Amino acid sequence: MTQDELKQAVAQAAIDSIKPYLGTGAVLGIGTGSTADLFIDALAPFAREIAGTVASSERSAIRLKKHGIEVLDLNSVRDIPVYVDGADEIDAGMHMIKGGGGAQTREKIVAAVADKFVCIADESKLVDKLGKFPLPVEVIPLARSYVARELMKLAKEHPLVEVNWRLKPDGSAFLTDNGCVILDVKGLSIADPVELEGRLNQIPGIVTHGIFARRPADVLLLGTTKGVRTLVAAVPAK
Repeated sequence: MTQDELKQAVAQAAIDSIKPYLGTGAVLGIGTGSTADLFIDALAPFAREIAGTVASSERSAIRLKKHGIEVLDLNSVRDIPVYVDGADEIDAGMHMIKGGGGAQTREKIVAAVADKFVCIADESKLVDKLGKFPLPVEVIPLARSYVARELMKLAKEHPLVEVNWRLKPDGSAFLTDNGCVILDVKGLSIADPVELEGRLNQIPGIVTHGIFARRPADVLLLGTTKGVRTLVAAVPAK
């Protein structure tokens, strides 16, 4: 199976995760990325059976609306029973790196509200240790240079660290839906994701970053050449 076929398989499998909430008036949390796009497409036939969705990006909101699925402002929603999203990397502890598409801040907020986080990914995303995928750090533009210097201090522990300002193909700054810039940190080998997440949270100017460890996934639907595997967190996050 190709990587796209594996993504399609887990997107379809994720429909089973949301079926208990169909027809109950539930609002679903929807993530961002290529695998989340496929999940949105698979969700389309059930549009009338959910009360609405909260999208983690403008990209996902547009796709949902094209399918006739209502998109709600999180401020008008009290409960989200389940959030479905992909990951750029995930380890056996269900800790993740997310934000390759630049939506990590809204993804982290929606995940925090949700009772259950279902991660959908192909088998290439499952790793022994996080860090091979560059860690996205969303930064207030004013603080970009300062935060870059602070991030470079990680080189004392990770000698291969590079910090790159994310740019678009035309050379202009990549901006998130929040109007912020992203610094991508390459060369990490993250032995303790929870500890590093806390440290980065303390740097002024960082809006958030792509380590999802304090709120990990509860369930991983992993697309493999032998079918979709279901992995469950040893200790549920909520």
